[in-house]
Order: sequence, then structure tokens, then C-alpha cells
Amino acid sequence: IEAGHGKVRRSHEDDAHGSVRWLMLCAPLEKPIGARHANAYARIMASQDIETLVQALSRLPGLGPRSARRAVLHLLKKRETALIPLQRALEQVGERLSTCQTCGNVDTSDPCGVCADTRRDARMLCVVEDVADLWALERSRLFPGKFHVLGGRLSSLEGVRPEDLTIDLLVRRIEAGGIDEVVLAMNATLEGQTTAHYIADRIERFPVRVTQL
Repeated sequence: IEAGHGKVRRSHEDDAHGSVRWLMLCAPLEKPIGARHANAYARIMASQDIETLVQALSRLPGLGPRSARRAVLHLLKKRETALIPLQRALEQVGERLSTCQTCGNVDTSDPCGVCADTRRDARMLCVVEDVADLWALERSRLFPGKFHVLGGRLSSLEGVRPEDLTIDLLVRRIEAGGIDEVVLAMNATLEGQTTAHYIADRIERFPVRVTQL
């Protein structure tokens, strides 16, 4: 073995450039790139504008940094069919977005599409905590009447009081007449049921039937 190494060394000594190659072969491998450095390299792979878009998408519910990056890559690859239509849709909604003064729904018109629908039974009113609850019931198509969004639920721990919700507006809607049934569709939580009982007490003086969903 030593003789073999000697032959290799002599052959490299005879070659002026061989010593350089010999040192390169004998030099230890560099340490692999750490996670911190890998993240630094990943950050400079795209422009700041693209990174800003990734960060904005990663703050959306259900999207983390990896999912947001995949979504951005898809938008960049499908610029004409995905990125530009999404940009136009966001601009249109951003310019016309408003809160319905009647029910509290979020739409691009006031009154919203639900309140403006004359096919709905105006004698039935469903009370929900949030806009997400309204949209979920709309997708199920189980309720044919109108809606009222409270904007939250009563919570002593979070400091949410009756005046922080649209309960007074709800009472005024019922007091105006034309409503025969109020459906309380609160979530099955302690705060949700507390809110439902509070509303039931507030509207018990009106000739309406109160039910729970």
C-alpha cells in the first residue's frame, strides 16, 4: 500500500499541476449547509415583491409558508389564467366591499344579495354569530328566510358586551314587525349558548316564536 502511494505521489510531483489536484482530492469535504443558511439562500431566490406576496398568503387561514409558496409558484406559472384573473377579482372586491346595514353580511352591495332576494321568506329571521356562519348556512340551502349577523358572541373573558354586538339592531328589526319566527343559530359553546339566552330574554316581549338551530 505504501509503495502504491509512493508511486502516486511521484507521478504528481512530476506534474506541476498534479499537486494542486492532489490537495483538492485530499482536502476534507465542506460541512453541509445548515438550516439557517439554507433559509437565507431560499430567501434570496426570489425578489422582495414575490416574498411579500408569499408572506401575505401565508397569513391566510389554512395556509402556511410552504403552502403559500406553492400557491405563488402556481400563480407565476399560470400568469394569464390564474394570476391576472385573481388580481382583477381582488381589485373589484376591494373597491366595492361593504357591510350590509340591514343584516351585517359582507358583500359588494348594500343591501347584500341575501337581503335583496325577494324570494326569501321575510317572516323568518336566523341569527348567527359571524359572517362565516351565514355563508355556511347559505351553502347548505336549509334556511329559506333572512339573516342577522351579530358580529361575535358574548364573552366575559374576552370583554365582549351586548353593546359590542348588533343585538340592539336585531331588536329594532323585530320591533318593526313582519317577523314571525326567530331562529337562534349560535354555536354549541358556553359563550354561544349564553348569547342565545340573552337574546331570547331581550325579545320575549315580542309576538314571535323563538327556536334554536
